[in-house]
Amino acid sequence: MTPEELKDRSKKFALAILELVKKLPNNRTGWIITDQLSRSATSVAANYRASCRARSKADFISKITIVEEEGDESCFWLEIIIEARLIPENDVKSLLAEAKELTAIFTASGRTTKTRYAKRCNCELHNYDNNKKKIRNKTIHNSKSINSQSEIKYLILTG
Repeated sequence: MTPEELKDRSKKFALAILELVKKLPNNRTGWIITDQLSRSATSVAANYRASCRARSKADFISKITIVEEEGDESCFWLEIIIEARLIPENDVKSLLAEAKELTAIFTASGRTTKTRYAKRCNCELHNYDNNKKKIRNKTIHNSKSINSQSEIKYLILTG
């Protein structure tokens, strides 16, 4: 899928979410979910566009990570809508599936870029823990150990 196709797909997702939230109840619960879901879904599209204009690989990695997080947050709010029975499940299922697919696409893109960029910096990444989103047991060519995401970002920025 090309970047232009992903831009279009993420924008369509945001627009579909904006239509869905109109069906939420007009009460405090509905308002909270409307606000949170609208923000996270539109953020997926907006931040993906921003990532396409990144000035560096480090900037791209930073922005695509935000896209991934916002996609996952959109999944969360859609699950809440279903589990709280605020909107019929059939009206939400396709958007939840799309949110999961977009999140998976952006996660894979970020992971690929991080791996390629780490190789370029003579770093080796081992045991990427997807559940905890933490990188463990990293080594650099001079045998230093890297223990946090911020250390990787530092290495990426300093090359």
